[in-house]
Amino acid sequence: MTHSFQSPLPFLGKKRKNHIDVVGLNDKSLKAYIKAAKAPIKKQIEQAGFEAKPKTTLVLSAENGDVYAILFGLSTPVSLYDSAHAYNAAKSALSAKALKATSFGLSGDNFSAEELNKLHTGWGLGSYKFDFYSEKEREERPTLIWHSKTDKKRVQSMLEAVLSLKNLVNTPANDCGPEELEGFARALAKTHEAKISVIKDEKLQEKNFPLIYTVGKASPRRPRLIEMNWGKAGDPKITLVGKGVAFDTGGLDIKPSQFMRHMKKDMGGAAHALNLAHLIMALGLPVRLRLLIAAVENAIDGNAFRPGDVIKSRKGTYVENTNTDAEGRLILADTLTYAAEDDPELIIDYATLTGSARAALGPDIPGMFSNNESIARALQDISFEAEDPVWNMPLHQDYHKHLSSSAADIVNSAGLPGDLIYSALFLESFLVEGKTSKKRPDWVHLDCYAWEQTGRPGRPAGGADTGMRAVFAFLENKYSKTKKKK
Repeated sequence: MTHSFQSPLPFLGKKRKNHIDVVGLNDKSLKAYIKAAKAPIKKQIEQAGFEAKPKTTLVLSAENGDVYAILFGLSTPVSLYDSAHAYNAAKSALSAKALKATSFGLSGDNFSAEELNKLHTGWGLGSYKFDFYSEKEREERPTLIWHSKTDKKRVQSMLEAVLSLKNLVNTPANDCGPEELEGFARALAKTHEAKISVIKDEKLQEKNFPLIYTVGKASPRRPRLIEMNWGKAGDPKITLVGKGVAFDTGGLDIKPSQFMRHMKKDMGGAAHALNLAHLIMALGLPVRLRLLIAAVENAIDGNAFRPGDVIKSRKGTYVENTNTDAEGRLILADTLTYAAEDDPELIIDYATLTGSARAALGPDIPGMFSNNESIARALQDISFEAEDPVWNMPLHQDYHKHLSSSAADIVNSAGLPGDLIYSALFLESFLVEGKTSKKRPDWVHLDCYAWEQTGRPGRPAGGADTGMRAVFAFLENKYSKTKKKK
């Protein structure tokens, strides 16, 4: 993946002169480790009271005072983030100069290939820091030797996707507008030999994307619809859709400053869709992939759209705009109609859409809606296995009454508690029958936060992947020719 939003990965092919073992242990393996250890090591473990519990670490010293090994507790089953704690311990144990001359390696052959993939990925997540705008010299990072049983391509692809997602979300809006999102997509297409096209500015009107154009028309950074296509014609057709609001002022219904502070992240849906596409293409999932990103800036100018405006959508439905800060669902409406016209088997959209989703589920868990209950249940189940939980929410059809308009066919915002459901119902109403199938496609909508508020090992404060790995796990389980039979 070659673009300016990529982070270097902390792995090495060969050991350095100074090498330190990183040992993952549970209660049982700790006893075996202590039994085989020399007396001074046994004493250190005993004095520290280390019990190999998850999220705990211990730096052991050799008799000469050098770091001998780093122990870390393992979860049951092994967690993606266990090794992120070990990474932090390694970073704290040595000076920058010593780190530059030192390599680390996961010790023992008792890990399965899947566990090693997790531990390498977690180490990479632990290494992430968004420091592109700092004049300080970049910190030296602990580097891990690739274990021979690790699937390097899988680990690298996963980390490229997650870290690029974080970089996109963390990048300030002055450096990440609709044009930069297009640039990222073009670099992605070039990497994977995918086809890409862009409908921009007034062409959106000509090509019948009036809602996308209306939301973005007030900004000098012109609105656009980015489309990428990849894969073989005979494979199942899936379409990813991302909300790419590069910055959201709220429009004329302007946001209070405390809510506008982090609106650089309002393109988090696009970041998820783009990097999920990278994962699908990098790991060769046998699908026919279509990616659609509606990229706009919701700005304020004399030609900004207004509360009370009625706009005809691509579908032909007239929408009464009741709130210019409910703009994300407007751009998604046109995009979802366009997506459905092409007869995909499945549409998945990502959007940083509603505050009520956060009120209901907190920052880590996206609210997930689907018009296919079996897909929703399967996705929710596998999301917990992937340590990337999503939660199935109800598409309660009776709530359509809250979207009724006296001036048009539908309003974009009900202005009532429960907006995560009303917004999903609004989006669902713009799905249309395919030109060939004459039926509406299966659809999944993820209302994600894309932000880590507090910071944890492997999950620093700032941009976050919330729901990307879960959907990839679902798609891989559904479509991969080499998936494990359970």
